[in-house]
Amino acid sequence: MPPTQVLSRLTALQAAPTATLKQQWRELFGKEPPPWNRAYIQSRLAYRIQELAYGGLKPETVDRLVALGEQLDGGNVVLRRIRADSRPLAGTRLIREWQGVQHVVTVRVNDFEFEGRPYQSLSAIARHITGTRWNGWTFFGLRARGEA
Repeated sequence: MPPTQVLSRLTALQAAPTATLKQQWRELFGKEPPPWNRAYIQSRLAYRIQELAYGGLKPETVDRLVALGEQLDGGNVVLRRIRADSRPLAGTRLIREWQGVQHVVTVRVNDFEFEGRPYQSLSAIARHITGTRWNGWTFFGLRARGEA
């Protein structure tokens, strides 16, 4: 595919019906599309169109990425898909209403920010808000009550 057609093909993906996207999948990948959502299929098609026009990763790069993955998890792909911890991503805002007042906590890389101050734990913030001891994860709705 000539690189001059890439932009128009990528733009057309946005308006294409799902049936058309699935047909393009069959043409570009040579197999049936996965049963996942439209956004996934669309993003993979966009990557494939660019890959065919401009070239994909060099074989050496692919080999290096595979080697790094195996060093990280011994080749177990399932482990790669699990986050290292259950902590929300930095930048996430946790909002909790308590006694008619809305409280907002921002997750940072190594701690949490509440009312402009850093806190090491959500439990400390929950205690500051309520005056009693709480599991911070439970207080902010990140874990069900009684869940380990």
